[in-house]
Amino acid sequence: MKLWLQKWRLISVLAILALVLSGCGEPFLSALTPAGEVAKQQYDLILLSIGIMTLVVVVVIIIFTFAIIKFRRKDDRIPKQVEGSHTLEIVWTVIPIILLLILAVPTVAVTFSQGDVSAIDKADADGNRENLVVNVRAHLYWWEFEYPDLGIVTSQDLVIPTDQKVYFQLEGADVKHSFWVPPLGGKLDTNTDNVNKFWLTVDSDKAEEAGNVFYGKCAELCGPSHALMDFKVKAVPQAEFEDWVANMQNLKEEEPAATTELAQKGEEIFNQSCITCHAVSPSNDTPPTARTAPNLAGFADRETIAGILEHNEEELKNWLKDPEKIKPGNKMTGTYPELSDEDLDALTEYLMGLKVQ
Repeated sequence: MKLWLQKWRLISVLAILALVLSGCGEPFLSALTPAGEVAKQQYDLILLSIGIMTLVVVVVIIIFTFAIIKFRRKDDRIPKQVEGSHTLEIVWTVIPIILLLILAVPTVAVTFSQGDVSAIDKADADGNRENLVVNVRAHLYWWEFEYPDLGIVTSQDLVIPTDQKVYFQLEGADVKHSFWVPPLGGKLDTNTDNVNKFWLTVDSDKAEEAGNVFYGKCAELCGPSHALMDFKVKAVPQAEFEDWVANMQNLKEEEPAATTELAQKGEEIFNQSCITCHAVSPSNDTPPTARTAPNLAGFADRETIAGILEHNEEELKNWLKDPEKIKPGNKMTGTYPELSDEDLDALTEYLMGLKVQ
């Protein structure tokens, strides 16, 4: 008996702990704080389905409680047997059908609405696409973002304007991944044998509340560092987005020069050990299949290092020193010779000088 009570107490504690922990997290990682049209529609469907389920549970509990109280056994007499009621059978058949229709109709409507990407190639009189299109290519374990109509390639930080539809074309470079920004909606697979398409929007007021940065995740188990395959979405006003585009395009013409002696040494190290995989120009002239490592254009302005580390010199050195320790299974491990402390200082100085403006 005592052993049973101890197990019951343990189960109770674990249940309470699970309930408390289920409410933990950051608002910028929650699908329950929608910040765009797609996420809001999906959130409304969640509320609708929860409402229907709650109604069913409440009604069943009421009927169950009523039956227990009213028809509890009072003596040894066998109560009147009632079976084969056509009225009851019709009621408990029709009501679920109605509830399913209430849920199915808006779900189907939203699914078709969000799956409509017919405007992705809509062009103006000059033949230019009217909507912003971003090609997303998922790698082990990083993200590449190409703006085909703007001639820009970047990685890890996705920059988009607020209050307008942005169309995405998703593809996987190696294995199946899944693109997901919880507050914005989405969560669509990136496959190696086909291109998936969808669109998202970001409300400017919600973006401002979030500091204009949302966190994206890989939502498909893809390897040992799946949980570390993060990226950031910078949602900014249209004017600020246009400034960013102009600055990135300027980088194609003139790459940032190393301004200090230490940075110049770091540039030499980079050109000897890193340039074969990484680019520091946002040019998209290189075919997608030839891009084997993140583009580092504007590296100094990014939110994080390797998608997960704080953006500072110390963390950059930790990453350069032992990337395998931080992201097991990444393709950078073992691709360059071991760096001395002096080399790390120089390379860090150079990379932290790769600014967009």
